[in-house]
Amino acid sequence: QVQLLESGGGPVQAGGSLRLACTASGFPASRFNRGWFRQVPGNGREGVALIDIMGSTRYSDSAKGRFTISRDNAKNTLYLQMNSLKPEDTAMYYCAAGSQWSNFWNGDATYWGQGTQVIVSA
Repeated sequence: QVQLLESGGGPVQAGGSLRLACTASGFPASRFNRGWFRQVPGNGREGVALIDIMGSTRYSDSAKGRFTISRDNAKNTLYLQMNSLKPEDTAMYYCAAGSQWSNFWNGDATYWGQGTQVIVSA
């Protein structure tokens, strides 16, 4: 059974940090591009950070310089280190795995997690 299980979300004050984790099971996660997306009610899902199978990364403008995506293929786990958090980072954060890099940023993923909520208070 394919599963992407996110953890690490929660409430935090502005300026604080959180580390999200996403553990994959049921498929060869090391062969997939991985990424973090987020969504707030009323808006579409947006890309935050992606990492391909070779370790190359892509970040949204809002994430650059504050967030770091990484992967541990031995543990089938994806991470998102989020520093200097802002209230506008409040969202549901989703982990995804995609086979095609070209459309992954647009949300064309093969597998999705259920999400973990991040709430940043001013």
